[in-house]
Amino acid sequence: MTSRVRTAPDRDAFAAETARFRRELLAHCYRMVGSAHDAEDLVQETYLRAWRHYDGFDGRASIRTWLYTIATNVCLSAVRPRPIRVLPSGLGGPCEDPDRIPTPVASGEVSWLEPLPDRWLTPDVDDPAAVVIARESVRLALIASLQRLPARQRAILLLREVLAFSASDTADILDTTVAAVKSGLQRARAKLDESPPEPAGLLEPADERARALLDGYIAAFEHADAALLEQVLRADATLEATPFREWRAGRTLCIQLLAAFVFGAPGQWRLLPTTANGRPAAAVYRRHSGGELRANGIVVLAATDTGVARVIAFENPALVPIFGFPPVLTD
Repeated sequence: MTSRVRTAPDRDAFAAETARFRRELLAHCYRMVGSAHDAEDLVQETYLRAWRHYDGFDGRASIRTWLYTIATNVCLSAVRPRPIRVLPSGLGGPCEDPDRIPTPVASGEVSWLEPLPDRWLTPDVDDPAAVVIARESVRLALIASLQRLPARQRAILLLREVLAFSASDTADILDTTVAAVKSGLQRARAKLDESPPEPAGLLEPADERARALLDGYIAAFEHADAALLEQVLRADATLEATPFREWRAGRTLCIQLLAAFVFGAPGQWRLLPTTANGRPAAAVYRRHSGGELRANGIVVLAATDTGVARVIAFENPALVPIFGFPPVLTD
């Protein structure tokens, strides 16, 4: 590749060369930090730094590799002083007391994992296989496991196994040696192997069975219908919700929790279907005393051919707008 040095930044040239990588960089930053909101900020910082140094880009590496170098190091700087992001199931075992009232964790005590809208992720190519691969690389269970890796091991694993950079390119991106990359990748793989396995037979969001399960879950919530929910959940289903530490395992305990503490009267909730992290999901609204439906958060389902195996609810109203929904619904 012919080297080049620009005398002054050219906005049109910069946009033409870099804009097409924004979506995949966003996914990369999300995998690194576990937060859609933080990923947005980090991609913005990546492009600001790239613009400032664009006149010095000499073309010896590809523009994509150069951008990933900036983005990865921006992420490493960001995660260094922060606690890892977790799901409730990462804090301990399930609660087995059906009468225990869930209480939210104190603000600032835990950093919670966030879901990622699929619309931020879908590759700009007409390739169904590429779409599936992209979705699998942001599975919530995988993102939760990645957060438990040391940050540089996390970066090595993502660069090598998700983005398919060579060991040499990865070493250049991280300013380290090929031997260190190989060693870090081996340790990261071993740590991930300790993570609990995901349910078998997970369905793609477009699968008719997945859509039917999502529709059933939505109907059960909107009608406060525990019997309908029983038809949707697997016997071994789990239920967890941020910002609550306690979570439930087993369909009976999950339904008892929802019926006793969540459902309320029919019409209390409105759920709008969407997709998140390659899984069927819904934007959740709750009716308040004035009658308006206000954003409550996002719920993500692990749908299998035998029912919903896992429900993860993210009770954070700020998540709803990034999925393209308004903060308040009108009937």
